[in-house]
Amino acid sequence: MAEWTYAQQDPAEELALLHPFSFKKVQAGGDVEFRITVREYAERNALHMRFFAQADREVNEDTAPFVPFGWGPTLLDALTECLKGVRQYPCRPGAAPAK
Repeated sequence: MAEWTYAQQDPAEELALLHPFSFKKVQAGGDVEFRITVREYAERNALHMRFFAQADREVNEDTAPFVPFGWGPTLLDALTECLKGVRQYPCRPGAAPAK
């Protein structure tokens, strides 16, 4: 267990280490840059997942917009799940990142 995890006093605080990533979705009509943040929580959640990845912008804006995300027991699993959502759905170039 990493030293920083001992700073959390109560699991409800959800202390997390942030891992930033950049990803360029290459598509017809223009490339779109995504910033993905993976949160490494000090303690696993009720589903025993420790990592949560979330993109900074929506995809599928014209049909059912959503922000891609992924959970996993490892950083790689969470990041991979998030990238599946980014790759699977179209995204409008020039659209503003989600708030």
